[in-house]
Amino acid sequence: MSILTWIVLGLVAGFIASLIMQGRGNGIVINLVLGVAGAFVGGGVFHYFGKVGVTGFNLWSVVVASVGAVLVIAVYHLLSGRRVTHV
Repeated sequence: MSILTWIVLGLVAGFIASLIMQGRGNGIVINLVLGVAGAFVGGGVFHYFGKVGVTGFNLWSVVVASVGAVLVIAVYHLLSGRRVTHV
């Protein structure tokens, strides 16, 4: 995957995850960073459990990256002291 694809996938995943976690975004830059990190985390977690991780810009990769981004945002909120409210 190209770096541009990772960035777009990370932005989409970060936005979806921020909506799932608290109902509003953290801002485009934080969503991008946490989403790209989430894509790596999600890919690693899915690979650890024997499933396919991020494979390109497709629906499965968005799901995997979003799951990872939810995990990353949860850790971000724990470390920053922000309260997480579930939808």
